[in-house]
Amino acid sequence: MNLSTLITDLDFQQIASTFIVLFAVIDIFGATPIILDLKAKGRPVSPVKATLISTALLVGFFYVGDAMLRLFSVDIQSFAVAGAFVIFLMSLEMILDIEIFKNIGPIKEATLVPVVFPLLAGAGSFTTLLSLRAEYAAVNILLALLANMVIVFAVLKATEHVERVISKGGIYLMRKFFGIILLAISVRLFTSNIMPLISSFSTSAP
Repeated sequence: MNLSTLITDLDFQQIASTFIVLFAVIDIFGATPIILDLKAKGRPVSPVKATLISTALLVGFFYVGDAMLRLFSVDIQSFAVAGAFVIFLMSLEMILDIEIFKNIGPIKEATLVPVVFPLLAGAGSFTTLLSLRAEYAAVNILLALLANMVIVFAVLKATEHVERVISKGGIYLMRKFFGIILLAISVRLFTSNIMPLISSFSTSAP
């Protein structure tokens, strides 16, 4: 993709919309209590390392994930519909204070697990990135992702200060608010992609 195409595809409304979606999914402020608890248990988190690895994983999956879909003959609309269900379940977790996704793993190093995966670059983030490709230009998604990673680094760098400024109650309310936003996003992703998907099945049917 050349520079002129990138400039043509730039859309600040798309960037803003994508930024809000990724901000809600990554939920770095909601992860603050978890990070504080890890530090209290003697498991320090490297802000630079966590941010760089998360960014690399997300950007890499943004491109490689699309190739993987083609490898398994899965179109972007199908993935977007599946992603809508995942985002829907994530929103229920945030709104209802329940645990649907069990994040259990053998690795004890805090920066990689659980901060990088699954808190920052988890299944929800991967699914959301590819689902967004069904509606938005790649350059806008990547710019929104990078903006989110800047915020992630800033929050990780000053975790204790962030909690003092926002308070646990404020973080809780933010989690509820963005849970509702995610719920609405999942509905929009589903409704905007299910009809083209059904049409493609009808066209390909003998």
